[in-house]
Amino acid sequence: MALANLNSATLKQRILPLAMAAVTAVATFAWQPTVAQAEAKPSTPVVAWDLTEIYPNLAAWHDAIAELEKRIAGLPELKGSLGKNAGTMADTLEQISGVQKELLRAYVYANLIMDADQRVAESQAMLAKARSVYSSYGQALAWLEPEILSLGAKKVNKYIKREERLEPFDFYLLSTLEQADHLLDEQGEQLLASAMDVLTSPNQIYELLANADMPWPDVMLSTGETLLLNQAGYARGRSTANREDRKLVFDTFWQVWDDYQDSLGQILNTEVQANVFLAKARNYDSVLQQQLEEEHLPEDVYRTLVKEVNNSLPVLHRYFALRGRILGIDDMRYYDIYPSLVELDKTFDLDTSKRMTLEVLKPLGDEYYSRLETALNANWAHVYPQPGKRSGAYMNGSLYDVHPFVLLNHNDDYESLSTYAHEWGHAVHSMLANDNQPFEKADYSTFTAEIASIINEILLEEYLIERAETKEEKLFYLGQALESVRGTFYRQTMFAEFELLIHETAEAGEPLTGAKLSELYGELLKKYHGHDEGVLKIDDVYTNEWAYIPHFYYDFYVFQYATSMAGAAWFAEQLLAGDTAVRDAFIDVLKAGGSDHPYNILKQAGLDMATPEPYQATARRMADIMDRIEALL
Repeated sequence: MALANLNSATLKQRILPLAMAAVTAVATFAWQPTVAQAEAKPSTPVVAWDLTEIYPNLAAWHDAIAELEKRIAGLPELKGSLGKNAGTMADTLEQISGVQKELLRAYVYANLIMDADQRVAESQAMLAKARSVYSSYGQALAWLEPEILSLGAKKVNKYIKREERLEPFDFYLLSTLEQADHLLDEQGEQLLASAMDVLTSPNQIYELLANADMPWPDVMLSTGETLLLNQAGYARGRSTANREDRKLVFDTFWQVWDDYQDSLGQILNTEVQANVFLAKARNYDSVLQQQLEEEHLPEDVYRTLVKEVNNSLPVLHRYFALRGRILGIDDMRYYDIYPSLVELDKTFDLDTSKRMTLEVLKPLGDEYYSRLETALNANWAHVYPQPGKRSGAYMNGSLYDVHPFVLLNHNDDYESLSTYAHEWGHAVHSMLANDNQPFEKADYSTFTAEIASIINEILLEEYLIERAETKEEKLFYLGQALESVRGTFYRQTMFAEFELLIHETAEAGEPLTGAKLSELYGELLKKYHGHDEGVLKIDDVYTNEWAYIPHFYYDFYVFQYATSMAGAAWFAEQLLAGDTAVRDAFIDVLKAGGSDHPYNILKQAGLDMATPEPYQATARRMADIMDRIEALL
């Protein structure tokens, strides 16, 4: 993570789990809250990361935290040093950067310890301590950006030219100056930084309610199996082959959320109101403008995404009709989306996932492949489900002087294989960025991060489709590819459109109750699924699905999955056609890390995310996949 803007909105995002920047398809596209519900098979071995590469033991971590608290307490003493001369500015920024690097080490260590077994009280306390120290770091530097602004662009640019040690910080300094109209004075920054515990509380309240307090019922399936319908049970039950079982799972699960609609609505409304407050405090016209300017993204990126996805909804509706045809269902319902079009009785164990990932990604070239091989042969991952372990998967690449760490819950199935390729795509991105950028410029945006992982999924899909041994196997992989586009491109854009809608509703002074949120979400759900056209019917109880999606507490975050799918589809379309120039441009994107604004990095590679082309490329991919399926039927 580079030396980044430390205003309150940035801190609000970064105090939340750092690993959320790299959640996998499992946790994102068919999302379930990050609860410790993983259940290990009795024979499952423990294949775990070696955290002694970060700290030799827990005592060393506690010592590091104590030392960090002392160093952070001294940061306010640096106030007034930036303008003395170029050398003093470099000294000050290097000292701050060194604290941040060590703070990330402590934070990531606590996060990894916690996620391996969330039941351990000591681990919970460690993570809480790390979050508190991270918050105090932001408060201790409330003076930093106001002081940079007070120097003015002329003086800062003169210092950058005079002192080569400022080169790692030039992008940060110039980006800060660009935010002059939206940064407060020292007192204002201090006040907002101190309010972060309150402003981030809706997410914490939501997680406690959704993960710990809501009661989950049992249902009996047609097989006689009793299924506990918590989030993990729902994720399993919704894809069962028996249609009546799926309906039972949906009706029961969503009724629980409906029972808590009022409370959950108030929690999400509080999150939205906090965002509106921060946007106003920083003199932005809207929450959308503020959130996009954090990454210097033009609003055209967001609005073009929504527009082009809406234009291509007939492609999505064609998919639902094709799904109904294959499943033999005339009246498609929302609970008919998740079962596989074709079942595949095939195992992808860890060795197979490793071998296939290496083979699939060879076309990305030697620079990429050598790092991938290093990573896969090292002890950098926590691989299998274990009692108490965090569900889902992620990569954390924040430890510049160590290496990336990957959390998996590998179940030896296709989804595990796809997740494996996805997460190691993030890891190689971090390795390339760290190898080519200083610490202060290595941290990259989600806007580019997910392209690096989703392209691996696309290359894997095409590899397996081409090598399928039977028609049924080929149909399975084609169906999985369709679901990837639906879940990543269309579903995430629906979430993004909802998130924009509820913030604009709040900004207009209209109340956001649980019932209102269900009404707004229901209208989008019906539009995206062709309810009024008779494509797929949405029952009213399912319109409270918004309450199940925790990404709405990460503030204009989900749209980047859709843009990343579009960017990956654009790159993959040309890579698969053998365009080595595009491959090299893609590798340059990964090497760039956070050395420029993500929109500019992609544009330099030939990809303009504010234009319709990448979104149309994604719709073309979906239509092409359906053409191939229909040719097999």
